[in-house]
Amino acid sequence: MRRVAAPLRAQVLEVFRQDILAAEFEPGERLVEARLCDRYEVSRTVIREVLRQLESEGLVTMLPNRGPVVTELTAFDARALFEVRGALEGLAGALFAERATAEQRERMGRVVQRFARTHREADLADRLAMKDEFYDILIAGSVNPVIDSTLRGIHARVQMLRGLSLQAEGRGPETVKELTAIHDAAAVRGDADAARAACEHHVRNAAATALRELAARQHEQREQREQREQQERREPRTGRAG
Repeated sequence: MRRVAAPLRAQVLEVFRQDILAAEFEPGERLVEARLCDRYEVSRTVIREVLRQLESEGLVTMLPNRGPVVTELTAFDARALFEVRGALEGLAGALFAERATAEQRERMGRVVQRFARTHREADLADRLAMKDEFYDILIAGSVNPVIDSTLRGIHARVQMLRGLSLQAEGRGPETVKELTAIHDAAAVRGDADAARAACEHHVRNAAATALRELAARQHEQREQREQREQQERREPRTGRAG
């Protein structure tokens, strides 16, 4: 049974994660276990395990007296997180340039090459996985446990925004250029100042794209809510007229 259950959880987790990143659920929407069981055709046990994992990734928030909801970030919250992320990734890049091993430098280069080669065809999950691998190497090479724990927490909280940024038109090629610049400065030349600047530049561009996409998505969601409310107001009158 364990051999069957583990892959099932992984499959549901992947589909559920993609549904959140693709805005199948609205930010702040309450996630009702019974409905999720019907939607994904699995037991409550599987749904609860998946919700715990998504909470650890920052995509789901557990609220007192409400239960799990889709994480909702305001533009103010997102901007604040990106500001801290930029500072920490800049420091991580500088430390990587000074401390990373030859193996870590080579691994970073391979990830950047793979992203450049496959980002156009890869789906969002694969692109995020490659970016995660890039950051795993960058953080490990900085050899700083405080950066490690803090930056991973920030990445989890902005996971949805990272998805928005990577899906934006034209962002893929720009990301390739920015990751290549980070690799060149930090891994090839070992230039701490240039590595810091390249990392900060990457985060600034990602933040600008994510905030723009977030505003567009929120505008679209407001319009959809207004249309539903108008439809609901019309339906009772239509019923009485019949």
